[in-house]
Amino acid sequence: MSPTWKHCRQVLLAGWLFAAGSAVQATQADYLPPWNPPPTGGVSFAVPPFDAIADLHGDIVDPQLTVFFAGNQFMVVHDLVEAFKQRYPQYQRVFVETLPPGILAKQIESGSLVVGNLRIALKPDVFTNGKGSIAELQKQHAWFAATTDYARNPLAIMVAKGNPKHIEGLEDLGRADVRVSMPNPQWEGIAKQIEASYRKAGGDALDRRIMQDKVKDGSTYLTRIHHRESPLRVLRGESDAAPVWSTEAYFQQQILRRPVETIAIPAGQNVTATYTAARMKDAPHAQAAKDFLAFMASTEAQAIYHKYGFQPAQP
Repeated sequence: MSPTWKHCRQVLLAGWLFAAGSAVQATQADYLPPWNPPPTGGVSFAVPPFDAIADLHGDIVDPQLTVFFAGNQFMVVHDLVEAFKQRYPQYQRVFVETLPPGILAKQIESGSLVVGNLRIALKPDVFTNGKGSIAELQKQHAWFAATTDYARNPLAIMVAKGNPKHIEGLEDLGRADVRVSMPNPQWEGIAKQIEASYRKAGGDALDRRIMQDKVKDGSTYLTRIHHRESPLRVLRGESDAAPVWSTEAYFQQQILRRPVETIAIPAGQNVTATYTAARMKDAPHAQAAKDFLAFMASTEAQAIYHKYGFQPAQP
């Protein structure tokens, strides 16, 4: 196994073990994922943290549609797939991965994903990611036959309820007494967006302080897998602040009613991502891929994204 894939496997396993540890944290509120309900039928077997998977959803055997979703949309997947099945009843076996897009791109390039003793060699029909990343991948690999923009998302800062560190903006994340949870730039596209906001708020000096100096002294934590790890660190008192997509804060605060607060980032310092769904040129289920892209632009799908705090694709 190449060093790159060995590292990816370790990252994936670390992330899934982290995501599956609710039984271990039984004395705390049930903060830990997976939050999506499991499929019905069959024998239910999960022994966290040893045998539990949070980011593989649905039917892995002979799927009629396979979608690789950028992981920050994990909260939407269950409702979205169920609505898609109702609208297109000919597709009942759907498999979805909600991993960081950098890992998903590596999976496409290599042809498979290794999880412990399991190898998944499914090709995606649809890949969703930030608009800029989709354009860059198309330039590099010419993977996509068609694309559809379907949602937007600005950044925000998540803090514990009551804001005990009195954080007012991005510049406060450079303070020595503030523990920051930050998406890892190695595989998380959001990290580039956040760093752009740091530079808008405090120039290169603020970016270096948070992403270099504080990483070295341990007061900036780089996530092992999803940037959704950051809200959990805030909830468990391991980090004081986490720059996140606004929907991450919305999901924790409004949907799950967790004890967190959102600090808005001014428009002049903020970055808004546009999400794009791309149909693969070599999609194994070409018609299903076309139908899914059409569905993503539908009123029904847009209502689901709105429910979870996403903005429409067009301002």
